[in-house]
Amino acid sequence: MDEIHIKYFQELLGKENTHSDEMHKIAYSYDATREKYKPDLVLFPRDEKDVSDILRYCNTHKINILPRGAGSGFTGGSLPVNGGIVLALDKYMNKILEIDTKNLIARVQPGVINKHFQEEVEKLGLFYPPDPASQDQSTLGGNVSENAGGMRAAKYGITKDYVMALRAVLPNGEIIRAGKKTIKDVAGYNIVGTLIASEGTLAVITEITLRLIAKPKFARSAMGVFSSIESAMNAVYKTMASGITPVAMEFLDNLTIKAVEERFHKGLPVDAGAILITQVDANLEPEIDYQLEGIKAKFLENGATDFKIANNAEEEASLWFARRNASQSITVYGKKKLNEDITVPRSRLPELLAGIRKISEKYNVQTPCFGHTGDGNVHTNVMVKNPEIESELKAGHDAIVEIFKLAVELEGTLSGEHGIGLSKAPFMRLAFSEAEMELFASLKKAFDPNNILNPGKMGLKV
Repeated sequence: MDEIHIKYFQELLGKENTHSDEMHKIAYSYDATREKYKPDLVLFPRDEKDVSDILRYCNTHKINILPRGAGSGFTGGSLPVNGGIVLALDKYMNKILEIDTKNLIARVQPGVINKHFQEEVEKLGLFYPPDPASQDQSTLGGNVSENAGGMRAAKYGITKDYVMALRAVLPNGEIIRAGKKTIKDVAGYNIVGTLIASEGTLAVITEITLRLIAKPKFARSAMGVFSSIESAMNAVYKTMASGITPVAMEFLDNLTIKAVEERFHKGLPVDAGAILITQVDANLEPEIDYQLEGIKAKFLENGATDFKIANNAEEEASLWFARRNASQSITVYGKKKLNEDITVPRSRLPELLAGIRKISEKYNVQTPCFGHTGDGNVHTNVMVKNPEIESELKAGHDAIVEIFKLAVELEGTLSGEHGIGLSKAPFMRLAFSEAEMELFASLKKAFDPNNILNPGKMGLKV
């Protein structure tokens, strides 16, 4: 990057917040995809005005700029694939500005860590449900930009269901407010909804107003064991259709069960076709018992061979251990994991899993699956045993393409929570028509006519 640009940012932010050294470039060159693209410069804005001044300058000089939170994403959304500037929002803009217990809302800056925010509101008896697996590291700004989900989505929804208003800076430096604190707001276009899941391609979010709810007083978990994956998937949507809405309904298929058992020796039923792990909550204990009895009945009606309820915290942790450690365990099947998070309507889950099995057999790959069946979101992991062998790696990628096609045919989508970013960009036209892709590109041009904000993402041709 030209020294004249670096000098401007040093004068604006101070040398301590302007970094062009190799150490910072490397530190901000990767995310959870393990792909690496080094930026030319890393900036730490101190407040919204800094963000505005930085964007205005970048827009004038046609400098690419990429807002970044914790870099915990799985699709390369925060990778500077075209160089330019990484705008790191987590160093200074990480404050909880307000927790309003009267209106049940909170205002936060984008660098606040999800788990920290949950802990703070829970001290007041309140609850912020979205719980991505990366909640210990991921920022709320990143969660909004990717529309993060989590295990509690079956009952409580995902990030978009809790975002009431945003402050954001447009590429030209103008500051906008979208949404209101009010529960009802139908004035104007839904700019909040447009910015959610936009992956930092339209504007830089500088403040988020989130809806809170009262935290339920009781919660309990249970596990069902099934002889086949199809019977488990049937149990999922039939349970949800019965009027019982669990907080979470998570599953592990046989390959995942075996992997966790091989890695951790927890006494899991390695002959099971699948296990379902569920949790319910309520403000009255009899309601907990009622929900668990209802779930047990539906599980048994649909082929469950065992049903276990956790009776204490130790048993609860034991039930959830396999699910929380599934991702790291399945590396027993290969050196490279092609990790996707396709989503289909719950009733199509049996077809989806059966189709994935056939595709895996066709390409001679192992594809352990686990995830959030309560909302139809399946983490599909095509494992490549020897990625250094070109034919094996190609087979894995070909299998992924067919799995994406299958999800779309089943009225599903390419991603339930990871987003599109860089890794899924080549597949956007499997799910969207040319007219729809042109509409996305037109929206991008309306916000960012010079294409400086996170260019090269989401398959957009601008």
